Amino acid sequence: MTTTPWVCRNCLSRIAWPSIRRIRTSIRFQSTGSVVESVPPALLARARNIALEHKQLTDQLADGFDTRAAKKAGEYSSIVNALKEWDKASESVTELSSLIHDSDAELRELAAEDLDATREQLQNASQSLVTSLVPIHPFAHLPCLLEIRPGAGGSEAAIFAGDLLSMYQAFCNRSGFRFTLLKYENVNGTQEAGVPLSEAILEVDQENAYGVFRCEAGIHRVQRVPVTETKGRTHTSAASVHVLPSLQENSAQNEDFDDPESDYYIDQKEVRLEVMRAGGAGGQHVNKTESAVRLTHIPSNIVVSMQDSRSQPKNKEMAWTLLRSRIAQLRREKREEEMVAMRRSVVGVAKMGRGDKVRTYNYGQQRVTDHRSGTTVHDLDDVMEGGPTLEKIMESVRGWLMEQDVAAMIFEGDTKKR
Repeated sequence: MTTTPWVCRNCLSRIAWPSIRRIRTSIRFQSTGSVVESVPPALLARARNIALEHKQLTDQLADGFDTRAAKKAGEYSSIVNALKEWDKASESVTELSSLIHDSDAELRELAAEDLDATREQLQNASQSLVTSLVPIHPFAHLPCLLEIRPGAGGSEAAIFAGDLLSMYQAFCNRSGFRFTLLKYENVNGTQEAGVPLSEAILEVDQENAYGVFRCEAGIHRVQRVPVTETKGRTHTSAASVHVLPSLQENSAQNEDFDDPESDYYIDQKEVRLEVMRAGGAGGQHVNKTESAVRLTHIPSNIVVSMQDSRSQPKNKEMAWTLLRSRIAQLRREKREEEMVAMRRSVVGVAKMGRGDKVRTYNYGQQRVTDHRSGTTVHDLDDVMEGGPTLEKIMESVRGWLMEQDVAAMIFEGDTKKR
């Protein structure tokens, strides 16, 4: 089995083949038993409909250029090409399978020699076709914001939240990702380092960062003996990680904030703006200048406060960016929840979000287990240092996310038949 990485359309990053093998296996099991039908009928029907629409768009463009039609035709091209490769491999397998029963012994031998290799080609073509059909996540190409907060567990949870922040910073350094710590507050409400974390917002200013870190959203649980524990007992604490799309100047240019249909649209009449003096260390500036900004989105009750800059306009700009990101993510999650509610009873898929326990870090056993992909590793130190073991876990979850997308497409196709 080759170990050549594959590029995930939903995160635009590389995923090792073993992470994708489960999808390929599930595809085979959902077939009707024929080698040729290695793609679920619902997905094959979708691909053929797209190929037909692609032909109509191509004919339309032959009569005159249209920007929207050209863009759509371009988006469909990978699916059309994958379908052609699948049809070609499928026909070859069918032909060779029929020759196996031919009366000519030499012909049967030649067909048998070629059949295994051709079946492998069909299997690869099936994988390519299915993955080309999976819609690209609308935020996958964007930079992202990682919001980290302690959960249950008191001061130990706050310390663990700080450990997660350090882990992601180390991962970004190793991966060559640009990042900025937009917000850091400790349990005392100040920005003093070395005190247990209350809230941190890390901006990963890298194209495709949302697709890479999307798999980290959820509740991260830690099991270890706290430094304050005198009897050596293991405690369980938790911290939450929320992943938001980040709109930089280059990506914001493609978004119309005044379009009510946009995920980033906010009616400014529904936002309450408050300015105040910043808290914590800062000397005379804190005492004399109202530089801190708080925005409250009244319909959703989402509150964003920013005081990291000494400039009120800068804090206001950062607060609006963060508020738009949270609103966009909230709307996206609502649509995903509606889809999950529709298919939960059929495919048994649970939503992966910030309210679900997604990963456990057990220090006593040096073990990290991701509860979505089922992956367990025993090199916790490398994970917390943002090393290759963390990347291995993230790859497994991105593969799991792809499985959920495939299951959703199969369900939608089956639903339309009813």
